[in-house]
Amino acid sequence: MKILVFTATYNESENIQKFINKIFSLKINLNLLIVDDNSPDKTYEKILLLKKKYRKIKLILRKKKEGIDTAHKLAFNFAKKNKYDYLITMDADLSHNPQEIKKFIVNIKKCHFVIGSRYMKGGLCKMKPSRLLLSKYGNLLIKYSFDIHLDEFTSSYRAFNMKKLKGFNIKKVTAQGYSFFMETIYLLFKKNFILKQIPITFYDRKKGSSKIPKLELFRTLYNIFLIKFKIKKI
Repeated sequence: MKILVFTATYNESENIQKFINKIFSLKINLNLLIVDDNSPDKTYEKILLLKKKYRKIKLILRKKKEGIDTAHKLAFNFAKKNKYDYLITMDADLSHNPQEIKKFIVNIKKCHFVIGSRYMKGGLCKMKPSRLLLSKYGNLLIKYSFDIHLDEFTSSYRAFNMKKLKGFNIKKVTAQGYSFFMETIYLLFKKNFILKQIPITFYDRKKGSSKIPKLELFRTLYNIFLIKFKIKKI
């Protein structure tokens, strides 16, 4: 069973050491892929130091900031090329609890795709109230716009069964930024893959600053409109 855990980093030097230590404290046979967009705070230097301790870290250092969507596409294709059974993606800012990776491994064996949900029964979101309202009602809008029976669409804490997703082409997901996460689920749904959600707890970051642009909400609404009214070809 080959497992790849992936995260994208940009200015996460305050969190990355704790994140990596938590991943490998799980004592699970996995590899950790990190794509860093040449962080100005030198996050990648800390990763390189930790590579000496943890040999199963794989670092891809890009020359400039290329976006969260391209990093996730890179990870998916990396997992596919290197014949991993499962790909688990998550944030590096400690908003996702690495302990919950174990739940993803159990559940992804039985389906094509698993997403960690803050908003289903048993899930919990510890965001600041203003962000929580936007996120919760944004996910509700996506749910009812696309008629997909999930409660979460925008979390990056998710797992892919690479062996069962041979017919899925990540290049077909064209939305940029954080809208990428929503459109990935929509495309999987349209291809009749088995989707499952499991409850997770989401924590607000304690160190560093959010990478979500202020205009991201409008970009997501725009992409919902394009997909809903079939202006965008999927």
